[in-house]
Amino acid sequence: MSTLIELQLLLKWMALFVLFGLLILSPRTSASCSDARSSREDAERFRVEQAAAFRPKRPPHIIFILTDDQGFNDIGYHSRDIRSPTLDKLASEGVRLENYYVQPLCTPSRSQLITGRYQIHTGLQHSIIRPRQPSCLPLDVVTLPQRLQEAGYSTHMVGKWHLGFYRKDCLPTRRGFHTYFGSLTGSVDYYTYGSCDGKSLCGFDLHEGESVAWGKGGKYSTHLYTQRVRKILATHDSTSQPLFIFLSLQAVHTPLKPPKEYIYPYRRMGNVPRRKYAAMVSIVDEAVRNITYALRKYGFYRNSVVIFSTDNGAQPLTGGSNWPLRGCKGTYWEGGIRGVGFVHSPLIRHRRRVSRALIHITDWYPTLVGLAGGNVSQHQGLDGFDVWPTISEGKESPRMEILHNIDPLHRRSWGSLKDGYGLWDTTVQAAIRVGDWKLLTGDPGHGDWVPPQVLTNFPSSWWHLERQIEKKRKSVWLFNVTGDPCERHDLAAHRPDVVKELLARLALYNRTAIPVRYPPDDTRANPSLNGGAWRPWVSEDEEEENWDGIYYKRGKNRKRKKCRLCKLQSFFKKLNLKIMSKQIQDSSAIGHHLQ
Repeated sequence: MSTLIELQLLLKWMALFVLFGLLILSPRTSASCSDARSSREDAERFRVEQAAAFRPKRPPHIIFILTDDQGFNDIGYHSRDIRSPTLDKLASEGVRLENYYVQPLCTPSRSQLITGRYQIHTGLQHSIIRPRQPSCLPLDVVTLPQRLQEAGYSTHMVGKWHLGFYRKDCLPTRRGFHTYFGSLTGSVDYYTYGSCDGKSLCGFDLHEGESVAWGKGGKYSTHLYTQRVRKILATHDSTSQPLFIFLSLQAVHTPLKPPKEYIYPYRRMGNVPRRKYAAMVSIVDEAVRNITYALRKYGFYRNSVVIFSTDNGAQPLTGGSNWPLRGCKGTYWEGGIRGVGFVHSPLIRHRRRVSRALIHITDWYPTLVGLAGGNVSQHQGLDGFDVWPTISEGKESPRMEILHNIDPLHRRSWGSLKDGYGLWDTTVQAAIRVGDWKLLTGDPGHGDWVPPQVLTNFPSSWWHLERQIEKKRKSVWLFNVTGDPCERHDLAAHRPDVVKELLARLALYNRTAIPVRYPPDDTRANPSLNGGAWRPWVSEDEEEENWDGIYYKRGKNRKRKKCRLCKLQSFFKKLNLKIMSKQIQDSSAIGHHLQ
C-alpha cells in the first residue's frame, strides 16, 4: 500500500516537473504566466549564486585598458604586420575573447561600459556627444565606478572621457572617479592637447580633476597617461584598499603622430598611414608592458584583473584594418563592432585559452561589480550579464543576444513597414544578434571588405572596389555570423521566418526605448568664452532642460507638438519601460529557439 502511494506521489511530481519545463521552454507563454516568471527568477538567483562561487575571495584590483579605433586586424595575434609582443603574451596567458562585441563609435561604447545599459536606455542612441552639445551621460544612472566606490574601491580614470561635460555634474569626478586626468572631448592633438570642433573652433583640452591642466602638455599622450597610471600604482597601498583604474587611451585614434623612433621598425611597410598607425599600436603595447611591470613591482599583480578592449572598429583610410571582416568604424557590420579584447589575471582558473562565448561591452559592469563583491541583478535595469564564470571557468555565456542599437534619427530614403512584414519600419537603422543570427535594417553603413593597405597611398576611389552593388535597394539583411563572420552571404530572402522573429525582437526592444537626447549646439561652449579651454559652461544652479520628445538632426530642431497629455504619456511610457524590460527578460529563451 505504501509503495502504491509513493508511486502516485512520484507520478504527480513528474507531471509537475514536465509542466514546469514546458512553461520555461515556451517563449510565448512565459511572458504571461506568473509561475514561469517566478521560476525564471529562481533560475536568475541560481545563476547569480553560481557566479558568486567563481569570484575571488578578496576584491581584486581592476585595470581596464580601452584603446580608441583599434581594428580587429590591428593586434599581433591577428596580424603579422603588427608588433605587439606584450599584448600577445598577456592574451595567450589569459583568455582571448573572439566573440566579443563593442559599439561602432566612441561615446556609445563608453556609455555602455560605464552604465551597463544599451543606448536606447540612456537616450544616447544617435551618433556621439559633440563638444558644444549640452548633453552627457544621464545623471540619474548609477555608474560602474560609483558602484565600485560603494564596494570600497579607490577609483581613478586616466585618458579620454567623451561622455559630455557641459555642466560640472557630468565630469568624471562627479560620476564615480576619485581622480581624473585626461581629455574631455573626442579627439585632441597628441602633444598640444588642442581639440577642434570644426576647423576654427578650437581650445585646450587636458584636465586634472575639475580644473584645466595648463602647462602639463608637450608629452605624447600615451606616454603621459602611462606615467600617471604608474604614479597611482606607486602611491597606493595594494593591501589596504582595492583599486580600479580606467585607462582610456587616445591611441590609436587620429591624428597619426607617433614619435619617429617608433616608426622606424615599420620602415619597410609601404603604406604611410598604416606605418604610422602600426607604430602607435606598438606604443600602446609598450605602455601596457610598463603598467603590468608596475603591477608586479608594487604588489598588485597577484590579486589583479587586467582587461584590454577596443572601443570600436578601425577606419581603413587612416591606417587601421578590420580584415577580413566587413565594414569599418561607424558601421554595424562586423568590422565596426566585433572588438579586440582579452582578460589577463592570475585569478582566472582556466587560463591560456581562446573563448568564443558571446560577450558584449555592457557585460563588464555587472561582471566587475560582481568581482568587487557587489550584488547585481537584471532587475536593476542593466542590459549586461555577469560573465566571470564564462571567462574564468569556461562556462556557457549567459548572453544569448545583443541589441547593437536602434537609432530612430538615422533613416534611409527607402524601406518600409511593409518590407518589415508589418512588424518593423525598415527605414530605421537598427541591428540585433540573437544566437547565430544577425539582422540589420535601414542603413548599416559602408559595407566594404578592405584588405590591409600595402601601397604607398590608398586612393579614396578604391574604397568601393569590393562593395556589392545590389540590384535593388535593400533595407533588410540577415547573416549567420557564426558560420559567416565576414557577412558574405545574405540569407534574408531564404529565411523569412528568422527575419520575422528578429524584427519582432527589435519591435519589443523599441518599446523600452527612451527619447533620443541629441540637442543643438550651445554657443556658450566656445572655448574663447571659457578662457581658451573646453570646460563646463552651464552653471550649477541653472535648471536642467527637459529633453523628453526633443530631437536634433542636420542642424535643425525637431519637436513633437505639445499636448496636455504629454506628462501623463511620459509617466505611462516609463511604466511601460519597466514592464517591457521584464518581458524581454522573460522571452530571452528565443535565443535557444532560433539556434
